[in-house]
Amino acid sequence: MSNQVPEDGSLLPLMEEFYTIQGEGYHTGKAAYFIRLGGCDVGCHWCDVKESWNAELHPLTPVETIVQHAKVHPAKTVVVTGGEPLIYNLDTLTSRLQSEGIKTFMETSGAYPLSGHWDWICLSPKKFKAPRKEVLQAAGELKVIVFNKSDFTWAEEHAALVNDRCKLYLQPEWSKASEMTPLIIDYVKNNPKWEISLQTHKYLNIP
Repeated sequence: MSNQVPEDGSLLPLMEEFYTIQGEGYHTGKAAYFIRLGGCDVGCHWCDVKESWNAELHPLTPVETIVQHAKVHPAKTVVVTGGEPLIYNLDTLTSRLQSEGIKTFMETSGAYPLSGHWDWICLSPKKFKAPRKEVLQAAGELKVIVFNKSDFTWAEEHAALVNDRCKLYLQPEWSKASEMTPLIIDYVKNNPKWEISLQTHKYLNIP
């Protein structure tokens, strides 16, 4: 982890930023500007952005610069992801984005204290580092990645911890999609409180 990030979050290790279509979860199909922050110690072996793990590899970037870049795009929605974005204090980033009329969405494992002002939180918990209670309660959606059959039981354990309004999604891990998707279909048909999330951006071949 980088120890140079100021406590107020005025500088953040920016791995990449890009304008695309949200590919998965509740907001699938909507245009959004993605801000990917470097730094993660959750360590999912199937992570598709392992290059994000080492925060030292990504330049500390002023929040004001990030906001200026986000402003130029037609969709006034930003998705903050990682890495694990909650490693950092996101109060400054989200306040500045919202002051420009931009909605703030986040994708997080929930393993770190909640900071920032959010219009939507997608919680995708990981087995290696449990989500914190305040993130479980604040989540708008719970998105569980299904890598093997035991993940259905694990998903139910977390569904019992989120708020009553939280949307519930099961998403096949990409490399196991052909094996897990039929199981997810059957599970959702038998447990209709859950919905299926697919990584549509990979089918569309976009970021």
